[in-house]
Amino acid sequence: MSSLAPKEKVIFHIDGDAFFVGVEVAKNPKLKGLPVVTGEERGIVSALSYEAKALGVVRGMPIFRVKKEFPSVIILPGDYQSYVHYSSLMFEIVNRYAYGVEEYSIDECFADFTGLDRTLKKSYLEIAQEIKNVIRDELGISVSVGLAPTKVLAKVASNWQKPNGLTLIEIATASEFLKKVPVGKVWGIGPRTAEVLQRRGVQTAFDFASKDLAWVTTCLSKPYETIWHELHGASLLNVDTEAKASYSSIQKTRTFHPTTNDKNFLWSQLSRHIEDACTKARHYNLVPKKLTIFLKGQDFKISSHTITLPVPSSSPEVLVSLAHEHFNKIYARGVLYRTSGIVLVDLLRNYSSQKDLFGGTIKADRFDMIHKQIDALQVKFGKRIVYLASSQNALEHKRGGTDSDDLDRDLLFL
Repeated sequence: MSSLAPKEKVIFHIDGDAFFVGVEVAKNPKLKGLPVVTGEERGIVSALSYEAKALGVVRGMPIFRVKKEFPSVIILPGDYQSYVHYSSLMFEIVNRYAYGVEEYSIDECFADFTGLDRTLKKSYLEIAQEIKNVIRDELGISVSVGLAPTKVLAKVASNWQKPNGLTLIEIATASEFLKKVPVGKVWGIGPRTAEVLQRRGVQTAFDFASKDLAWVTTCLSKPYETIWHELHGASLLNVDTEAKASYSSIQKTRTFHPTTNDKNFLWSQLSRHIEDACTKARHYNLVPKKLTIFLKGQDFKISSHTITLPVPSSSPEVLVSLAHEHFNKIYARGVLYRTSGIVLVDLLRNYSSQKDLFGGTIKADRFDMIHKQIDALQVKFGKRIVYLASSQNALEHKRGGTDSDDLDRDLLFL
């Protein structure tokens, strides 16, 4: 299995192995081979080394549990600026070989390699191996690579052998891979759809691909028809190499126990979420156009409200003020709530504000300048040395609970 058929597309997918921890090891090689996790500043495990995983640590585990149950594990705060820097360097290396890359997430990208074997006078596997070697030698991190005729199959291939894997899937051999891939592990098939498919006897990717297209069309929506075609080797999802100007969302939530109707506590939780989400947005030079606030009741019913910002901003003062105006639209007396959350929506990157007649952008720009200084102080002295008074209740009375927001692997490009 050394080459693809001449008429087949060749899609390359690269996935960083335990990327955040990999960057930490690259920065400090003494950590190599040790159980390491990141997420100290958030109170939960954001990323973990394979050695930590072998001990039983899992992503999302509270840090206090890691300290208690796995005292040998090294716990580090996340260094998001370094992760973005290494991400850009990794994509730049792939760009040396390909005609542009699609940055799918902070540690993943696609590239269309079709015809590169003739251009570079090397087989596709040789090109992929060379990229892996350059990334290892220049950046000190490990990646897994998949080659296949479609993006969906390339994702299957890159996940086939980790860490440090290199797998090629051809149309002729795809079924042997798909028989061993749970249907819920197929890119684009989420947990709920996987449950529906499993109830209908579809357990693996091969089972799904074996269904008639008419069955897929009848039982599922249009995107799943595309996945079906891609599993059959028909390339319908093109590699998009256009630089993104906008991103989907950043979400922060917290589930707490016992449930509560304490209005001050719930409002303070939302304020804290906004501060944390804005900090994250500023790390990536992102500003939201919209803000969604929500509360989830004990009965799991969600009450939410979306606010369109008059001026895109990542300054929490602006967003907290607007959220406070609308808080009573989602809060009800007598309802016990189990979860609070916010979502920054319609994110713009490297946004440059234009002055308006009423001074809204001037006010927002002033807050942005202040927060650049605060961010610098927090990098030096630690998180939350400065915070809004409206977040104090949440910080002082954390109560039992877990942060269940977007883990940082998905913080941008989806």
